[in-house]
Amino acid sequence: MITVDKVSKSFSLSRQQRKELGADHSGKTVNAVNEVSFVCQPGRIFTLLGPNGAGKTTTLRMIATILKPTSGNIIVNNYDTVTQGEQVRGSLGFLTGSTGLYDRLTPNETIDYFGRLNGMDEKTLQDRKKYLFDLLGINEFADRRVGKFSTGMKQKVSIARTMIHDPQVVVFDEPTSGLDVIAAKSIIELIRQCKKDNKTVIFSTHIMSEVNMLADDLAIIYKGDLIYNGLFTDFKAGMRETTLEDEFIRIAQEHENVTA
Repeated sequence: MITVDKVSKSFSLSRQQRKELGADHSGKTVNAVNEVSFVCQPGRIFTLLGPNGAGKTTTLRMIATILKPTSGNIIVNNYDTVTQGEQVRGSLGFLTGSTGLYDRLTPNETIDYFGRLNGMDEKTLQDRKKYLFDLLGINEFADRRVGKFSTGMKQKVSIARTMIHDPQVVVFDEPTSGLDVIAAKSIIELIRQCKKDNKTVIFSTHIMSEVNMLADDLAIIYKGDLIYNGLFTDFKAGMRETTLEDEFIRIAQEHENVTA
Protein backbone atom coordinates (compact mmCIF):
# COMPACT_ATOMS: atom_id res chain seq x y z
CA MET A 1 0.00 0.00 0.00
CA ILE A 2 1.03 3.59 -0.63
CA THR A 3 -0.37 6.46 1.47
CA VAL A 4 0.40 10.01 0.37
CA ASP A 5 -0.76 12.54 2.97
CA LYS A 6 -0.82 16.29 2.23
CA VAL A 7 2.51 16.15 0.39
CA SER A 8 4.06 19.26 -1.10
CA LYS A 9 7.36 19.81 -2.87
CA SER A 10 8.97 23.15 -3.65
CA PHE A 11 12.22 23.88 -5.47
CA SER A 12 14.55 26.86 -5.15
CA LEU A 13 14.91 28.96 -8.27
CA SER A 14 18.05 30.50 -9.67
CA ARG A 15 18.02 34.12 -10.77
CA GLN A 16 17.86 33.01 -14.40
CA GLN A 17 14.93 30.69 -13.70
CA ARG A 18 13.03 33.48 -11.93
CA LYS A 19 13.66 35.71 -14.92
CA GLU A 20 12.36 33.03 -17.31
CA LEU A 21 9.16 32.63 -15.27
CA GLY A 22 8.41 36.32 -15.74
CA ALA A 23 6.75 39.00 -13.67
CA ASP A 24 3.75 36.81 -12.82
CA HIS A 25 5.92 34.69 -10.52
CA SER A 26 7.03 36.12 -7.19
CA GLY A 27 9.39 34.54 -4.68
CA LYS A 28 12.52 32.43 -4.87
CA THR A 29 10.81 29.02 -4.96
CA VAL A 30 8.28 27.20 -7.14
CA ASN A 31 5.75 24.65 -5.93
CA ALA A 32 5.83 21.49 -8.05
CA VAL A 33 3.31 19.61 -5.87
CA ASN A 34 0.70 21.20 -3.59
CA GLU A 35 -0.72 19.22 -0.64
CA VAL A 36 -1.46 16.07 -2.64
CA SER A 37 -3.17 13.16 -0.87
CA PHE A 38 -4.20 9.72 -2.13
CA VAL A 39 -4.03 6.00 -1.27
CA CYS A 40 -2.96 3.13 -3.57
CA GLN A 41 -4.34 -0.29 -2.62
CA PRO A 42 -2.85 -3.74 -3.39
CA GLY A 43 -4.45 -5.56 -6.33
CA ARG A 44 -5.55 -2.34 -7.99
CA ILE A 45 -3.98 -0.11 -10.63
CA PHE A 46 -3.76 3.50 -9.52
CA THR A 47 -3.29 5.88 -12.43
CA LEU A 48 -1.79 9.34 -12.07
CA LEU A 49 -2.89 11.38 -15.08
CA GLY A 50 -1.68 14.81 -16.09
CA PRO A 51 0.13 16.79 -18.80
CA ASN A 52 3.91 17.10 -18.93
CA GLY A 53 5.13 19.29 -16.09
CA ALA A 54 2.03 18.71 -13.94
CA GLY A 55 3.95 17.21 -10.99
CA LYS A 56 3.54 13.49 -11.75
CA THR A 57 7.23 12.61 -11.85
CA THR A 58 7.99 14.72 -8.78
CA THR A 59 5.28 12.86 -6.85
CA LEU A 60 6.54 9.44 -7.94
CA ARG A 61 10.14 10.34 -7.14
CA MET A 62 9.08 11.27 -3.63
CA ILE A 63 7.33 7.89 -3.29
CA ALA A 64 10.53 6.17 -4.50
CA THR A 65 12.67 8.16 -1.96
CA ILE A 66 14.61 9.94 -4.72
CA LEU A 67 13.22 13.28 -3.49
CA LYS A 68 12.16 14.32 0.00
CA PRO A 69 8.82 16.10 0.48
CA THR A 70 8.96 19.69 1.60
CA SER A 71 5.98 18.88 3.80
CA GLY A 72 3.58 15.99 4.37
CA ASN A 73 4.21 12.26 4.70
CA ILE A 74 4.45 9.22 2.43
CA ILE A 75 4.13 5.66 3.73
CA VAL A 76 5.07 2.70 1.50
CA ASN A 77 4.45 -0.82 2.84
CA ASN A 78 4.23 0.65 6.36
CA TYR A 79 7.61 2.40 5.98
CA ASP A 80 8.14 6.17 6.02
CA THR A 81 9.94 7.34 2.87
CA VAL A 82 12.04 9.91 4.75
CA THR A 83 13.05 8.04 7.92
CA GLN A 84 12.97 4.46 6.56
CA GLY A 85 14.15 4.95 2.99
CA GLU A 86 16.22 1.75 2.82
CA GLN A 87 13.23 -0.40 3.77
CA VAL A 88 11.05 1.42 1.22
CA ARG A 89 13.56 0.82 -1.56
CA GLY A 90 13.80 -2.86 -0.63
CA SER A 91 10.10 -3.40 -1.21
CA LEU A 92 9.66 -1.13 -4.23
CA GLY A 93 10.40 -1.28 -7.95
CA PHE A 94 10.66 1.95 -9.96
CA LEU A 95 10.48 2.06 -13.77
CA THR A 96 10.75 5.22 -15.86
CA GLY A 97 10.61 5.91 -19.56
CA SER A 98 14.27 6.96 -19.52
CA THR A 99 16.41 3.85 -19.17
CA GLY A 100 19.62 4.27 -17.20
CA LEU A 101 21.62 1.12 -17.87
CA TYR A 102 25.34 0.34 -17.99
CA ASP A 103 26.23 0.15 -21.69
CA ARG A 104 29.15 -2.23 -21.18
CA LEU A 105 27.14 -4.84 -19.28
CA THR A 106 24.94 -7.56 -20.74
CA PRO A 107 21.35 -8.18 -19.53
CA ASN A 108 22.62 -11.25 -17.65
CA GLU A 109 25.30 -9.21 -15.88
CA THR A 110 22.93 -6.30 -15.21
CA ILE A 111 20.20 -8.39 -13.62
CA ASP A 112 22.65 -10.50 -11.61
CA TYR A 113 24.16 -7.30 -10.22
CA PHE A 114 20.84 -5.77 -9.17
CA GLY A 115 19.55 -9.06 -7.77
CA ARG A 116 22.61 -9.40 -5.55
CA LEU A 117 22.38 -5.72 -4.64
CA ASN A 118 18.90 -6.51 -3.29
CA GLY A 119 20.29 -9.38 -1.20
CA MET A 120 18.76 -12.23 -3.20
CA ASP A 121 20.21 -15.72 -2.75
CA GLU A 122 21.64 -17.23 -5.93
CA LYS A 123 18.92 -19.85 -6.59
CA THR A 124 16.07 -17.37 -6.12
CA LEU A 125 17.88 -14.85 -8.31
CA GLN A 126 18.46 -17.28 -11.18
CA ASP A 127 14.90 -18.67 -11.00
CA ARG A 128 13.42 -15.18 -10.98
CA LYS A 129 15.70 -14.05 -13.82
CA LYS A 130 14.68 -17.03 -15.96
CA TYR A 131 11.00 -16.22 -15.37
CA LEU A 132 11.44 -12.56 -16.36
CA PHE A 133 13.67 -13.26 -19.37
CA ASP A 134 11.15 -15.80 -20.67
CA LEU A 135 8.25 -13.42 -20.05
CA LEU A 136 9.92 -10.44 -21.74
CA GLY A 137 11.75 -12.27 -24.54
CA ILE A 138 15.23 -11.22 -23.38
CA ASN A 139 16.97 -14.60 -23.84
CA GLU A 140 17.90 -13.97 -27.48
CA PHE A 141 20.04 -10.95 -26.53
CA ALA A 142 20.89 -11.82 -22.90
CA ASP A 143 24.65 -11.97 -23.51
CA ARG A 144 25.01 -8.91 -25.75
CA ARG A 145 26.15 -5.53 -24.42
CA VAL A 146 23.32 -3.15 -23.60
CA GLY A 147 24.97 -0.21 -25.38
CA LYS A 148 24.05 -1.66 -28.78
CA PHE A 149 20.36 -2.19 -27.96
CA SER A 150 17.27 -0.48 -29.35
CA THR A 151 15.10 1.59 -27.01
CA GLY A 152 12.60 -1.26 -26.72
CA MET A 153 15.28 -3.81 -25.85
CA LYS A 154 16.72 -1.50 -23.20
CA GLN A 155 13.28 -0.97 -21.70
CA LYS A 156 12.78 -4.74 -21.40
CA VAL A 157 16.03 -5.00 -19.47
CA SER A 158 14.90 -2.09 -17.28
CA ILE A 159 11.65 -3.94 -16.57
CA ALA A 160 13.59 -7.03 -15.50
CA ARG A 161 15.82 -4.87 -13.30
CA THR A 162 12.75 -3.25 -11.72
CA MET A 163 11.03 -6.59 -11.02
CA ILE A 164 13.95 -8.91 -10.21
CA HIS A 165 13.48 -8.73 -6.42
CA ASP A 166 9.71 -9.30 -6.78
CA PRO A 167 8.70 -5.99 -5.14
CA GLN A 168 5.30 -5.63 -3.53
CA VAL A 169 4.99 -2.01 -4.69
CA VAL A 170 5.70 -1.07 -8.31
CA VAL A 171 5.94 2.50 -9.61
CA PHE A 172 5.78 3.14 -13.36
CA ASP A 173 6.62 6.68 -14.46
CA GLU A 174 5.39 7.08 -18.07
CA PRO A 175 6.97 3.69 -18.88
CA THR A 176 5.78 3.52 -22.51
CA SER A 177 7.11 6.95 -23.51
CA GLY A 178 8.95 6.76 -26.82
CA LEU A 179 8.43 3.02 -27.29
CA ASP A 180 7.07 1.19 -30.29
CA VAL A 181 3.76 -0.68 -30.10
CA ILE A 182 5.31 -4.09 -29.36
CA ALA A 183 7.55 -2.82 -26.54
CA ALA A 184 4.69 -0.77 -25.05
CA LYS A 185 2.42 -3.83 -25.12
CA SER A 186 4.88 -5.85 -23.02
CA ILE A 187 4.80 -3.15 -20.34
CA ILE A 188 0.99 -3.00 -20.37
CA GLU A 189 0.88 -6.78 -19.90
CA LEU A 190 3.38 -6.55 -17.04
CA ILE A 191 1.24 -3.95 -15.27
CA ARG A 192 -1.78 -6.26 -15.60
CA GLN A 193 0.25 -9.18 -14.23
CA CYS A 194 1.29 -7.08 -11.23
CA LYS A 195 -2.38 -6.51 -10.48
CA LYS A 196 -3.08 -10.25 -10.70
CA ASP A 197 -0.20 -10.83 -8.29
CA ASN A 198 -1.90 -8.46 -5.79
CA LYS A 199 0.90 -5.92 -5.94
CA THR A 200 0.38 -2.23 -5.30
CA VAL A 201 0.70 -0.55 -8.70
CA ILE A 202 0.88 3.15 -9.48
CA PHE A 203 1.66 4.47 -12.94
CA SER A 204 1.70 7.91 -14.44
CA THR A 205 0.75 8.75 -18.00
CA HIS A 206 -0.60 11.45 -20.27
CA ILE A 207 -1.91 8.86 -22.74
CA MET A 208 -5.68 8.48 -22.42
CA SER A 209 -5.85 5.05 -24.07
CA GLU A 210 -3.59 3.65 -21.32
CA VAL A 211 -5.89 5.10 -18.68
CA ASN A 212 -8.88 3.44 -20.33
CA MET A 213 -7.11 0.07 -20.55
CA LEU A 214 -5.63 -0.09 -17.07
CA ALA A 215 -7.05 2.28 -14.47
CA ASP A 216 -9.00 1.06 -11.44
CA ASP A 217 -8.42 4.26 -9.49
CA LEU A 218 -7.66 7.65 -11.00
CA ALA A 219 -6.00 10.81 -9.78
CA ILE A 220 -5.59 13.84 -12.03
CA ILE A 221 -2.79 16.25 -11.24
CA TYR A 222 -2.60 19.64 -12.89
CA LYS A 223 -0.03 22.35 -12.14
CA GLY A 224 0.85 20.55 -8.92
CA ASP A 225 -2.76 20.34 -7.66
CA LEU A 226 -4.81 17.16 -7.35
CA ILE A 227 -8.04 18.01 -9.17
CA TYR A 228 -9.65 14.55 -9.18
CA ASN A 229 -9.17 11.47 -6.99
CA GLY A 230 -11.56 8.52 -7.10
CA LEU A 231 -12.70 5.37 -8.89
CA PHE A 232 -12.21 5.40 -12.64
CA THR A 233 -15.72 3.98 -13.10
CA ASP A 234 -17.11 6.94 -11.16
CA PHE A 235 -15.07 9.32 -13.29
CA LYS A 236 -16.49 7.85 -16.50
CA ALA A 237 -20.02 7.83 -15.10
CA GLY A 238 -19.77 11.54 -14.27
CA MET A 239 -18.26 12.67 -17.56
CA ARG A 240 -19.90 15.64 -19.25
CA GLU A 241 -17.88 15.29 -22.45
CA THR A 242 -17.89 12.35 -24.86
CA THR A 243 -14.15 11.52 -24.69
CA LEU A 244 -11.60 11.22 -21.89
CA GLU A 245 -9.43 13.84 -23.59
CA ASP A 246 -12.25 16.40 -23.70
CA GLU A 247 -13.30 15.63 -20.13
CA PHE A 248 -9.75 16.11 -18.90
CA ILE A 249 -9.52 19.47 -20.69
CA ARG A 250 -12.88 20.52 -19.22
CA ILE A 251 -11.78 19.68 -15.66
CA ALA A 252 -8.42 21.40 -16.13
CA GLN A 253 -10.07 24.58 -17.48
CA GLU A 254 -12.58 24.54 -14.65
CA HIS A 255 -9.70 24.35 -12.16
CA GLU A 256 -7.96 27.24 -13.92
CA ASN A 257 -11.07 29.39 -13.56
CA VAL A 258 -11.39 28.60 -9.84
CA THR A 259 -7.74 29.38 -9.08
CA ALA A 260 -7.44 32.41 -11.37
